[in-house]
Amino acid sequence: MNWPVAQKVLCCKRMEHLEAAALGGPGVPGMVSVVVPTYNRARVVPATIDSVLAQTYSNVEVVVVDDGSRDETRGVVEAYGAPVRYVHQANSGVSAARNRGFANARGEFIALLDSDDQFLPWKLEAQVRVLRAHPEVGMVWTDMVAVNERGDVLDERYLRTFYDAHALARLEDVCEHAGPLKHAWPGAPADVAAAAVYMGDIFSQMLLGNLVHTSTVVLRRDRLRLAGGFDTSLTHSGEDYEFHLRTCSHGPVALLDASSLLYRIGAADQLTAPHLGIHRARNNLTTVLRWLDRGAGRIQLSPRTVRDRLAESFRWVGEAELEYGDRGRAREHLWKALQYQPGHRRTAMLLFFACLPRVALRAARGAKRLARRAVAAASAGSTPRARSAAG
Repeated sequence: MNWPVAQKVLCCKRMEHLEAAALGGPGVPGMVSVVVPTYNRARVVPATIDSVLAQTYSNVEVVVVDDGSRDETRGVVEAYGAPVRYVHQANSGVSAARNRGFANARGEFIALLDSDDQFLPWKLEAQVRVLRAHPEVGMVWTDMVAVNERGDVLDERYLRTFYDAHALARLEDVCEHAGPLKHAWPGAPADVAAAAVYMGDIFSQMLLGNLVHTSTVVLRRDRLRLAGGFDTSLTHSGEDYEFHLRTCSHGPVALLDASSLLYRIGAADQLTAPHLGIHRARNNLTTVLRWLDRGAGRIQLSPRTVRDRLAESFRWVGEAELEYGDRGRAREHLWKALQYQPGHRRTAMLLFFACLPRVALRAARGAKRLARRAVAAASAGSTPRARSAAG
C-alpha cells in the first residue's frame, strides 16, 4: 500500500554510524554501562552519578561524556574514580555526546541518563531482570516521577502526561501483558513488585508519537548495535524520538509500568525548554516523514490515522514557525496540514493568521493577549462557587 506521505525522504546522510570497533562483541557479561552526556552541569551531575552508584545492581560503569563544558565538570567527575569514567569532547551537541558514550561503553547492557536526572535505587536491577526473563526484548523503558529544581514531586506518574501519544497508542491493549515485575524479579521491592510489564512490537504505535523517555531506557548491546547511534542532524531538541523509533523498528521492546526515575522539569537549560519548541516540531516532522517512507509495507495503521498524524506534524511546525515569525514557511506547512485534514478549524485559523499583513497580525496577537488578561482578571475576581457554576 502507498502511504500518503508528503515527499520521498532519503536516509539522512549525517546519520551517526557507530565506529566499527564500538559495541563489538557481547560486552562485559552482566555489566550495565550508564551513558551520561553533560554540559556545564558541575552543580547537579554529582547527584546523577550518585544515583547510579547507589543502585541495588552493582555491576555498573558510568560513562560521563563532557560536551565541552566550561565549568568545573572535569574535576567533579574525575574525582569519583572507577567505576566512573570521564570522556571529553569538543562541543558537538547531546546526540554526538551520547554516541561518544556508546563508543566507550563496555557493558552487555547500555542505559541512558541525562545529567540532571536521578535513578531510583532499584531501577537497573528491575530492567536487567526483565531483559533476562525475556530474551527477545531488546529495550526496556519505564515511567518517571516529575520533580522541580528543589526536588519537590510534581507528578508521580509523568510518562503518559508528558508523552500524550500514549492516549492514542494504548500499549495496554496492543502489547502482551507479561505479568507483574515479581515474575521476573521475585525479590522486587514491595512497592513495585506488582508493576505490569508490557512487551511487543510497537513500531507502528511509535509513529503516532514518542512513547519512550530517554533517561528510563536500558538496551541490550546487540539491539543498540543494530539500531545505531543518535542522528546528529536532528539538533537542539527532539532528537530522541527518531532514535527510539529506530530502536523499536528492530524488534520487541518492553515497558515496565513503574516510575524508576526522578525527572527534573522547569530548568532553562533543558532540551525540553519552551524556546526549543520549533526544533522539536521540525525534528518530529522529519522523523515522521522518514519512517513512514522506510516503514511502508509493515505499518499497521489505517490510512486515516496516517493522514491525521501527518496533518498534526505539519500543523505543529507551521504553528511554531508562525510564532517564531517565519510566516512564509508557516503558510507552507499549514497548507500541507490542511491538505491532509481539509476543513480542520484550527489549521484554517492559523493559516488565515499566517496570510495576514504583519501589522494586522500584530494587532490580532495584541487583541488575543488582552482577551487572555480579561479572562484571567475575571477568574481572579470571581468566587470559587461562581467559577464552579461557570464551568
